Amino acid sequence: MDLHPPVEPYDTGLLEVGDGNELYWEVCGNPAGKPAVFLHGGPGGGLLPDFRRWFDPDGYRIVLFDQRNCGRSRPSAGDPAVSLAHNTTAHLVADVERLREHLGVERWLVFGGSWGTTLGLAYAQAHPERVTALVLRGVWLGRLSDNTWGFTPSGAAHLFPAEWAAFTAAIPAGEQDDLIGAYGRRINDPDPAVHVPAARAWMDWELSANALLPVPLPDLDDRTLLAFARITHHYIGNGCFLPPEGLLAGIDRIRHIPAVIVNGRYDVKTPPVQAWALHRAWPEAAFHIVEDAGHGGGEPGSRDLLLEATDRFL
Repeated sequence: MDLHPPVEPYDTGLLEVGDGNELYWEVCGNPAGKPAVFLHGGPGGGLLPDFRRWFDPDGYRIVLFDQRNCGRSRPSAGDPAVSLAHNTTAHLVADVERLREHLGVERWLVFGGSWGTTLGLAYAQAHPERVTALVLRGVWLGRLSDNTWGFTPSGAAHLFPAEWAAFTAAIPAGEQDDLIGAYGRRINDPDPAVHVPAARAWMDWELSANALLPVPLPDLDDRTLLAFARITHHYIGNGCFLPPEGLLAGIDRIRHIPAVIVNGRYDVKTPPVQAWALHRAWPEAAFHIVEDAGHGGGEPGSRDLLLEATDRFL
């Protein structure tokens, strides 16, 4: 199956959400169709046009938005002077609900990938009455073990040793006992000569394992790169602003909601153990491990299951 045809928004805007923040949002597809909201990854990854294509535009009213401080939302974390003090999981959950109210949506399907699964689960647990179904790809539960997997020598570094070596080489030996703290000091430094190379090294590592087979890293401008790095680091450094057990404790609140869980067998960013833990806690949800896929949802096995899910829920 291929993604649905490209589609352009018929409505866009900026929504004030408090604390001086405005969210960029767009709506495409059928104005009278079944509402669905797409939650992008990262955190801080922002929207891409292909994200609209997970949904049949003839049947869905498709809502997408850039989460706080990234993409076209304002102010951008690409400005090192912009504070992230009001950018937490609770703030993002409130933003999703405020956008739903603003657009006059009663209930909607929630589709999330990677960090989008974290936010999708958190939103559904906070507002289960507003969710018709969940489609989750590349599950990130936000537990301490999940957040440290990518930033210790005994985690993903075993599979990407050259990339890990480049990541650690950017930090002096005396600071390597706390790589996250060392990167935070540099990424948030006001001097571009400090924060740009630090953000690039951070994101080179962050994006190195997004697919089963190697793909070129995206060519991000310095402002987009810094926003992505600052927000991702902000969440990793603060345990995703979730309790130590992540989101498993709230499954009973959403157990009745139809859901599909898809994870690549060779997903190095969000290893299948997280999707498996979610499946064990929530056996009512459809569960798929794709044998020939990594983290990216665009690989054929994952893509087909996700498209089948959105078509079936329509």
